[in-house]
Amino acid sequence: MAVACLALLTDPLARPAAAQEAAPGVTVPNFWDPRSSSDRPTVPPETIRFLASDDFPPFSFRDGTGRLTGFNIDLARAICEELDAACSLRIKSFDALVPALVREEGDAVIAGLAMTEANVKTLLFSDPYIGLPARFVALKGAEIDTTPEGLAGRKISVVEGTVHERFLRSYFADAQIVPFDGATEARAALGTEEAVVHFGDGLSLSFWLNGKTSGDCCVFVGEPWIEPGYFDRGMTIAFRKEDALRQEAVNHALQRLQLKGVYSELYLRYFPVSFY
Repeated sequence: MAVACLALLTDPLARPAAAQEAAPGVTVPNFWDPRSSSDRPTVPPETIRFLASDDFPPFSFRDGTGRLTGFNIDLARAICEELDAACSLRIKSFDALVPALVREEGDAVIAGLAMTEANVKTLLFSDPYIGLPARFVALKGAEIDTTPEGLAGRKISVVEGTVHERFLRSYFADAQIVPFDGATEARAALGTEEAVVHFGDGLSLSFWLNGKTSGDCCVFVGEPWIEPGYFDRGMTIAFRKEDALRQEAVNHALQRLQLKGVYSELYLRYFPVSFY
């Protein structure tokens, strides 16, 4: 059921005079090949009616004043600016998004909708605009080799029953894998005899590292893991199967936003501790 229907997103996207550069040591991901460029659509869409939920921070949520904000919200606005399209955003519960799209109550779902087998049969998806890699974290100053050989015999904390545990048991079989009931317990094990590193979702870990609950204890170590079959499904925008023209236009806009530096500015605004 609809929770709100917002007015047209016609306000210019706030951005610095020059595209913001990544701070030293901060990696901004790039999902588009800079050597290839798509042509601007001959007939770009005049409107894009986005559908989203408002309980998905930091992608789409309400701030302390009740204002809708988030990475997805600003990205939708930037896409419309790039295409010179009028843009609206309608808020619904997550479970109601696909039915609303099918009923043509909107043109595109920007809400982290999973590319399940059922969804792929009935929907089109844009190029990925963000990935969700897995990462290792360790205490600051710890010298950790995060290869399977480097962690052989060493203790790794992980949340039990997750894809992260399944990955460790497949690729780090010689390590001592220590499962915990929840992320809080698994992270708290760092620096104790229970774990030398923790393995988990890079996005949530980036917020933990940058927040108060971590006590500034830890840092990412090693490289991001995007192993196919485990962590390779990125976030995309969904369209009706017959709406290939909008899909192509949005893909063009996403690539242009990357090339112009707008994507980097948005990424750094919402993810000051990069999870890449």
